[in-house]
Amino acid sequence: MSTQTTASVSTHVLDTSVGRPAEGVPVTLSALTGGEWTELGSSTTDADGRCKDLPVPPEGTHQVRLGFATEAYFVSKKQAEAQQDAPATRDSGVFFPEVAITFAVVPGEHYHVPLLLNPFGYSVYRGS
Repeated sequence: MSTQTTASVSTHVLDTSVGRPAEGVPVTLSALTGGEWTELGSSTTDADGRCKDLPVPPEGTHQVRLGFATEAYFVSKKQAEAQQDAPATRDSGVFFPEVAITFAVVPGEHYHVPLLLNPFGYSVYRGS
């Protein structure tokens, strides 16, 4: 049984449209405290698509949110335009400009939440 009084969170982003880690995705971590969301800190994915320096949520946190600024990634990497089957013109240039994943946490547990990303969809899961 763990004696930690808080949960820990990590993530990584894989760009499934190119089969590689998504480097340079801005990520924020927020916690629900007192009925309001509080941003705890931010990071940017490294060359392996990972954020290794997200802060630890405060004691008593039961819900957290990972926010991914996916538009910044696709615009800077021009991945959306590189898709062979992508429409030549889209309203915003990126279909999902951001992804927000909210999940419940339990003190003493570690939560690794990978984001599998492409210009027109995404999925997440609890990893290890």
